[in-house]
Amino acid sequence: MIPHITYIIAAFMVSLIFSLIGIPFIVKVCNSKGLLDFPNSRKVHKQGIPRLGGLLFMPSLGLGVTVSLLLVYIGLNQSFEWGISSVMMVVGAFMIYLIGIIDDVKGLKASHKFVIQLIAALLFPLCNLMITNLHGLFGIYEIPIWASYPLTVFVIVLIVNAMNLIDGIDGLASSLAFLILSSYAYLYYELNAFLFSFISVSLAGATLAFFFFNMYGKVGRLKTFMGDSGSLFLGYVIAYLAIKYQMSNEPNGFPYREESLLVSFTLVFLPCIDVVRVAIQRKLKGKGMFDADKTHIHHCIMQMGLDMHQTLAVTITLFLAICLINYGLYVGGMQTAYIVGIDLGIYGLFIWIVRMLKLGTT
Repeated sequence: MIPHITYIIAAFMVSLIFSLIGIPFIVKVCNSKGLLDFPNSRKVHKQGIPRLGGLLFMPSLGLGVTVSLLLVYIGLNQSFEWGISSVMMVVGAFMIYLIGIIDDVKGLKASHKFVIQLIAALLFPLCNLMITNLHGLFGIYEIPIWASYPLTVFVIVLIVNAMNLIDGIDGLASSLAFLILSSYAYLYYELNAFLFSFISVSLAGATLAFFFFNMYGKVGRLKTFMGDSGSLFLGYVIAYLAIKYQMSNEPNGFPYREESLLVSFTLVFLPCIDVVRVAIQRKLKGKGMFDADKTHIHHCIMQMGLDMHQTLAVTITLFLAICLINYGLYVGGMQTAYIVGIDLGIYGLFIWIVRMLKLGTT
């Protein structure tokens, strides 16, 4: 009998190859139609770059999952039932994907995008896919439904916008997404939840293909940005996988795992805490929370004098360090609340050091 890992690899390869073939065509169309991301005062690139590189994320995900499910059916005579949460995720993901395309092509007000994100996020709790247990965080376990609904919607919108706003330099959003999605592919495989492994690994294949064109493509030829159609879609799928993974002892959940909430928290912590910091910082300065500026973590690192590739390496190293530290602390028996506090301390210390080094270069 062919093991499920074979079908997971097949999903990854199908998505990867489809994206590698399709992205050059997308770039060609963008160049010919003038669908370019032009530089301005808050952007780091100096020339217009095609901005629809993430357009293939959704079709690549769909193709990878479809092929893997067909192979499972043929090879194992096994079919997967699509629950209401999976159907709702598809509907919400398409909404997010569509507004991303419209924003990339014509432009949308941030408030309009936020309303659609809110509607898409509301689909989760409507099908009982939500955060209902804090697994002992701050001594809290099960939480009432009136708290669960707004908490879940807030977390979804936060993750969606975090992945969108971390997409400020070459390779950052795609490499973070690839690491997060690869982690979930493995975690769901360990739970024998193969459908979610297929979803994770299919989108990971598409982001890896995009990473190569984004990082190493020549300007005016194959270089591209993912745009909102890509970053918002990435955020929504990651939010779905994160919330689904932490659920337990529920009709839509998995067996109870004490660490499940901490795992999801760890994987999305860095982009999310950066969005929260920037939003608070803007509010304190009397600016709008959606106002564009150069205060995100990658901007701060580059202001030290590092180039984009060095900034990418520093940010990914910080992400991996937080993941390893959290794993070590949890295995060592530390309570989740203390681990969360240490993460906040690490992030705060990192930002403080970056600011001190930035001042030293001026």
